[in-house]
Amino acid sequence: GKTTRVPLVLAGEPWTQGRRIIVLEPRRIAARAAAERMAATLGETLGETVGLRVRFGSKVSRRTRIEVVTEGVFTRMVLDDPGLDGIAAVLFDEFHERSLDADLGLALARDAQTALREDLRLLVMSATLDGARVAALLGGAPVVESRGRAFPVETRHAAEETARAFRAETGSILVFLPGAGEIRRVETLLRETLGGAADIVPLYGALDRDTQDRAISPAPPGTRKIVVASAIAETSITIDGVRIVVDSGLARVPHYEPGVGLTRLVTVRVSRAAADQRRGRAGRTGPGVCIRLWDEPQTAALEPYARPEILAADLSSFMLDLAEWGARDPAAL
Repeated sequence: GKTTRVPLVLAGEPWTQGRRIIVLEPRRIAARAAAERMAATLGETLGETVGLRVRFGSKVSRRTRIEVVTEGVFTRMVLDDPGLDGIAAVLFDEFHERSLDADLGLALARDAQTALREDLRLLVMSATLDGARVAALLGGAPVVESRGRAFPVETRHAAEETARAFRAETGSILVFLPGAGEIRRVETLLRETLGGAADIVPLYGALDRDTQDRAISPAPPGTRKIVVASAIAETSITIDGVRIVVDSGLARVPHYEPGVGLTRLVTVRVSRAAADQRRGRAGRTGPGVCIRLWDEPQTAALEPYARPEILAADLSSFMLDLAEWGARDPAAL
């Protein structure tokens, strides 16, 4: 609930009055879902108190107090306005993903805070985060921890198939696969195996908005849904009715090859933090089951956290952004 509750609470604080709160989300679908949920909580439509700003589109107005943006959009905002005029606080949601834009955005916001805007509040949020390191980076910022409400999730380590889980359990299913190719193949196999017994919906970044909305909306009454998704469904999105997660333990990430000057996608094992995020999707609205398609001892061999994108990405545009900011030495940030 942090994504859609914390900004609404902060908007009522005296120190935010007359100014905006910016909420950073790692992906457009997460930004849109969070903004629409907050607007619905207030009984409003998107673009009133709560607005959305993503690449190639925005819904904001003079009334907007909470603006949900994607991480890349925030980088442009802070480069265009280093003082972040009219902004009371910047919230970095799901920071554990450690995208290049999130890292750069936090560095620039912290630089602006120390040099230009001592009154600017920065809040870093995540369900799986090395909080002490981030707090130290922010000059000894206080760490707030909340257990929230979580339902028990039974974890099984066995190569069980999704169709078998569908027949053995109740509720809708969320399947994590590395990318679009695997998602399409599994979607086809499930349709052949289950016929019309379930509504089978893919979910990954390149899909159109209507298909994405269908994936994250509740299944119609009396029906069950199987969402076959990439890592896009790990965080920020709650799919109502899901009580079974089937996790391949794999993700597809970009990796820059400096020798040829190209970025290619590679399939890697997820981190323990990502596996926990996926597992938690089964316990959002009731007790659930997580089926991990690997043996239990392999969990200990997983990296604790995802590798920061800055260690594997093409840094050309990143260095140009630093030059625009006036930072000759990246280490200074």
